Amino acid sequence: MQTITLLAAVGSGLMAGLFFSFSTAVMPGLRDLSADAARAAMRRVNVRIQNPLFLLVFLGTGVLSGIAVFNGRVIGGLLYIVGSLLLTMFVNVPMNNRLERTDDAYWPEYLSRWTLWNHVRTVASAGALVMLIV
Repeated sequence: MQTITLLAAVGSGLMAGLFFSFSTAVMPGLRDLSADAARAAMRRVNVRIQNPLFLLVFLGTGVLSGIAVFNGRVIGGLLYIVGSLLLTMFVNVPMNNRLERTDDAYWPEYLSRWTLWNHVRTVASAGALVMLIV
């Protein structure tokens, strides 16, 4: 296995774990709070997650996955690029931005839709990990 493919697999695994944690602990925990408290907490999480280490792993894995596609690991690379990177950019981030601009009435819709798409990111990232190493 090439170093780039190995690093893409490790990054995919790290992202799968992060997404899994959100699906199984963070979002259910926020569901237990009032809309005001949950919305405020998620808004803080959305600010704090934009840090250099997260961005290095999240975006770096996208770059490595792109290289892996050209090295013949097409399914694994595309699973990460489409199911994690692009899904985040075009679905979850716009919902996060809307959460910043809206009141608590949006929270129930946000919670269910964001979590659903996060489940997809979890499966896609875990699938990318598997397909990159087999």
